[in-house]
Amino acid sequence: MPRQAYVNGSYKPHREAAVHIEDRGYLFADGVYEVVPVHNGILVDEDLHLDRLDRSLSELQIEAPMSRPALKLVSRELMRRNGLNNGFLYMQVTRGVAPRDHKFPHDTKPALVMMTRQMKPHSEKVLSEGLKVITLPDQRWARCDIKSVSLLPNVLGKQAAAEAGAYEAWQVDGDGQVTEGTSTNAWIVTEGNRVITRNASNAILNGITRITLLNLIRTEGYELEERSFSVEEARAAREAFLTSSTSFVLPVTQIDGQPVGNGHPGILTTKLRQHYMDYMQSLRQSA
Repeated sequence: MPRQAYVNGSYKPHREAAVHIEDRGYLFADGVYEVVPVHNGILVDEDLHLDRLDRSLSELQIEAPMSRPALKLVSRELMRRNGLNNGFLYMQVTRGVAPRDHKFPHDTKPALVMMTRQMKPHSEKVLSEGLKVITLPDQRWARCDIKSVSLLPNVLGKQAAAEAGAYEAWQVDGDGQVTEGTSTNAWIVTEGNRVITRNASNAILNGITRITLLNLIRTEGYELEERSFSVEEARAAREAFLTSSTSFVLPVTQIDGQPVGNGHPGILTTKLRQHYMDYMQSLRQSA
């Protein structure tokens, strides 16, 4: 069966799925999105993702396109049609279709599109060797806590990383403090075995994987501190890693060409990844 997508009330072949030329997401990036990981057929932290979707919509004064039960029903039907077992579900809500005008249109119905993608497990090379990141100035807007479809600075940063042979770019604010990656949250582990990640604020997107890992760190009794850290502190850290809905927990072993710690994935990072993988597996067992 060919891959399908959901567009404003209809399931369509993926290659035929399209939105109107005057959709405000296309014209103004006037919309939000969510990426929900799917592991062994289970939507991981689904309600946390939908809570964040609701918050993003509220911050932009966009109405929800349908009720949460209806959204869950559509999600599962799309997964069924595409045979999705491991990968992610993407959903995007825009303010809808209206003649091009900057101010909010009246009586416009929000537009909803959804699609899925299969994903392969992370390679053994990535897990054994870790990832390279570069740093660059954070040029995004002041409301990074909203999961907006306006991602051009992120795209440019990710491209810069790719051209430098790196997996990710960690963005740095005007005070020299790391905010987050272009599509991930940034973490370090100090020589004292303390896990550090930037506190949630308008400066970062409060990742759902970030939230879950914070809870696992507290449950397991590791030392934790939510605060900003500088590029220099990151380079001098014993370990570093990143998190996201598609990366889960992955080790960072090089920053700006310099090795982190001994240049190999750290012991604590490896443990935290396993805790997260065990957590996802437990969702399947309790479903």
